[in-house]
Amino acid sequence: MTFNQERFDKLIQKLEVFANKQPRLYKLHVAFLATLGYAYIFLVIAVTLTLLVGIIFLMFEAHSVNASSLKGVLFLLAFALVLLRSLWVSFPPPTGLPLQSKDVPNLYSLINEISSKLKAPRFHHILLTNDFNAAVVQIPRLGLLGWQQNYLIVGLPLMLALPPEQFRAVLAHELGHLSGNHSRFSGWIYRQRETWYRIVKGLGQGGNEVSSLIFERFLTWYSPFFYAYSFVLARMDEYEADRCAVELTGEKNAAETLINVEVKARFLERYFWSSIYKQVETEIEPPKMTYMAMQQALSQRLHQEITSSYLMEALAKKTNNADTHPCLTDRLKALEYIFNPQQELAIFAPIEISAAQKLLENRLEKFIAHFSQAWREEIATPWRQKYADFQNSIATLKDLNQKAKTQQLTLDEATQRAFLTFEFDSEEAVIPLLEEIIHRDARHASANYLLGQILLNQQDVTGIEYIEKAIEQDSSIVIEGCQTICYFLQQQGKIKEAKSYQERAVNYHELILKAQQERSSVKEKDKLESHTVSDIDVNKLRQQFSHHPEIKTAYLVQKNMQFFPEKPFYVLALKREITFLEGLEKPDCSKLVNSLLQENEFLDNVFIFILNDHLNMEKKLKVIPNSMIYQKKGKK
Repeated sequence: MTFNQERFDKLIQKLEVFANKQPRLYKLHVAFLATLGYAYIFLVIAVTLTLLVGIIFLMFEAHSVNASSLKGVLFLLAFALVLLRSLWVSFPPPTGLPLQSKDVPNLYSLINEISSKLKAPRFHHILLTNDFNAAVVQIPRLGLLGWQQNYLIVGLPLMLALPPEQFRAVLAHELGHLSGNHSRFSGWIYRQRETWYRIVKGLGQGGNEVSSLIFERFLTWYSPFFYAYSFVLARMDEYEADRCAVELTGEKNAAETLINVEVKARFLERYFWSSIYKQVETEIEPPKMTYMAMQQALSQRLHQEITSSYLMEALAKKTNNADTHPCLTDRLKALEYIFNPQQELAIFAPIEISAAQKLLENRLEKFIAHFSQAWREEIATPWRQKYADFQNSIATLKDLNQKAKTQQLTLDEATQRAFLTFEFDSEEAVIPLLEEIIHRDARHASANYLLGQILLNQQDVTGIEYIEKAIEQDSSIVIEGCQTICYFLQQQGKIKEAKSYQERAVNYHELILKAQQERSSVKEKDKLESHTVSDIDVNKLRQQFSHHPEIKTAYLVQKNMQFFPEKPFYVLALKREITFLEGLEKPDCSKLVNSLLQENEFLDNVFIFILNDHLNMEKKLKVIPNSMIYQKKGKK
């Protein structure tokens, strides 16, 4: 069973009502679905082993072993081993800097205290990362059979951003997902959602046809249905984890932690990192102590206009079904916390001692240096390239501005000038340049789109018209354009209009998926027609084929497309010579196909396949006018 967004939303809405009215019966349904997955898999194994034991028993009873019985035993034994191996799905462990109790005793002491109070399992590994996040991850050592290895992941930026008591609330929330005080069942389902996802992914990458036939088809149906059905329980578990934070740190502290995390996450992403990357305009090398700068920025009181803006945005966000996490407003409401704007100054007061300083102690400086150096090494090459590009762009913009004083720029030059102005100057400076481009070419997609974005940023509703014009000219920006308009309308409180654009984006995405599926293969029943490739490009293909002596004949046609028929889908069918040695076993044609795809510079959408095993297809191709574009000399 597959779910589009509309169907998924309707099911979630229905299940939320069901879970509120009959919570026990809803959980019973979820438990049944969770058990069904195990039941199916172990039933297949049990049937296989029963047949194997039965045949062996009959062989002993008959006191004879014939070839058929022996083949049956060997087949079932191999089959059983394949099934068991299929379930032994490996789960890659999370990555991060391992923390030892002797190095950070205060952190371990806090984690052990919270784990004890919440009756959460102990952690085998605690990892420090560069993410603004904290999470618990359970990796089953035995795949589907469990035996969990527990990881706690804590982000250094998060520890730098919060005072100790608020970081304590974050840990209480994360460990609350595994708490034995509240709902072991919810915690079990919380793990099962991730386990089934990983198993389906692992089986899909296993490349084993037997496991694919027996397990993957079932799990492809089961996993998304179980995910959808347990979605409501997972969201309820988020509220339960918040209550764990309240239980250990108090309602006020837990609520203010949620607010602080939302605001400072936006501050880091949009303000701090933006200011760091802006240094590429003047510095040829990236800064050395980025995380030291982050510590200083997060320890100070944030600018009130920034915090107010980010907070309003966080409070305006609505809970949706793209994520099990509820929105900030719903989480505060569930905690019965009423936010008073006058409390804002207190929430974002300067941090005297951060959680990182208290819990990581004298190791903090080392960790800051480690992540600063790792970031610098990772970014060094693209940073230098960006610096060079920036200098070139500045020079280009200067030349275009000078040229524009004496003569009219070409449309391409005017477009380049506008986008460079947008990059290096202000929005106000680029608006007249974009309006001039649109005056010259009303259908100019990129100019319309950028102008529309700028106007929407300025809360000007006419920006929607420009984005709509851009979408009409460039289908590749339909989804992004609809999402931009949707976000603007949500901010304006026009929920109904916003939903229509959201649905439009979802529907277009589904069309893209269908088009990709339609273009993923070529079958004999497909309707094929003469190609529309120019003679110049066909001659280029012939030259490429001449460099591959194994190609005997080549046909070029187009597949008649139901989705996006305006975008041609070409079919290149090749018949190759097979040597005597290759004839003894099926030849590997992948190198030839990959080589042609890499050489191809003008066919944007082409499917290449080898005709030697598709003789009926060759008969079909021969009757299409102008389909044969190449025949090796001396061959008929």
